[in-house]
Amino acid sequence: MDLSLDKPSHRFSVAPMMDWTDRHERAFLRVISSRAFLYTEMMTTGAVKYGPKERLLAFDPSEHPVGLQLGGSVPADLAEAAGIGEDFGYDEINLNVGCPSDRVQSGRFGACLMAEPDLVAEAVAAMADAVSIPVTVKCRIGIDDQDSEQSLYHFVDTVRQSGCRTFIVHARKAWLEGLSPKQNRDVPPLDYDLVYRLKLDRPDLEIVINGGIQTLEACDEHLSHVDGVMLGRAAYQTPYLLARVDQRYFESNKTATSPHDIVEHYMPYIEDQFAKGVPVYAMARHMLGLFQGRPGARAWRRHISEYGHKKDATPETIRHAASLVSRERAAEVA
Repeated sequence: MDLSLDKPSHRFSVAPMMDWTDRHERAFLRVISSRAFLYTEMMTTGAVKYGPKERLLAFDPSEHPVGLQLGGSVPADLAEAAGIGEDFGYDEINLNVGCPSDRVQSGRFGACLMAEPDLVAEAVAAMADAVSIPVTVKCRIGIDDQDSEQSLYHFVDTVRQSGCRTFIVHARKAWLEGLSPKQNRDVPPLDYDLVYRLKLDRPDLEIVINGGIQTLEACDEHLSHVDGVMLGRAAYQTPYLLARVDQRYFESNKTATSPHDIVEHYMPYIEDQFAKGVPVYAMARHMLGLFQGRPGARAWRRHISEYGHKKDATPETIRHAASLVSRERAAEVA
């Protein structure tokens, strides 16, 4: 099938992050922004095919638009996993060609696939044939000693032949030897200009930029060159910045609400999940940065960290933490 561009928009998205962007985090972020595109943590084809599907793949309807990110390199397995993802209701399937961890390399997927663009093209084509939703690719600008510009252009031009039209590019190389996964998020230098040139030279493609983006002002600058921005750690650690996203990037009439209002709007989800046996901290841990930079933020974090993980913690634990936060600036728009 032709993986033509379609709604929902990738103008602003939150990166898939292992151990962070689980279903509870996504439900929380959706309270703050109704339009940002969200992604699951990366899931291997083996986990999707053979693991507890309901626990791994189920999500709250409020999370739309949401994409399933897959890790793998066997086209038939990726096609089957993509089909399962579509059956669960995901809006998009994204192939991970950017994760540099040792575990990923040993499984022959992630960033090491930057060296095998023909295989990636075959895998994307197989997934596209298996589903009716878009299939996209998240990659790096290169790996190890590759010439970044040459490798990125060759990779994109090869994979686009499968019909893929959306590439999310982390504007750093991945060093598969010599750097840890954590170092690979910071040490290789960012090359935003290369991603800008890719969009300029391939105007028919949707190019989304990722890597080191911390503020909405930085997003504004990137969006003058590319089609979309993807934030990772900044969106997780300071989630209230998403409160301005809908108005700023999607021409929405939704106005930013206060962090206290966000807590209250998220509480029905917390109470519902708690009633189903989900521990409070599984949800509360994602909220730690909500009041970042505001009076009382430390008290909020301390109370949740100290009491949220206890067996007797209830949704009221979160409400009490919010009551400790000074309301002096709570109603301000970030």
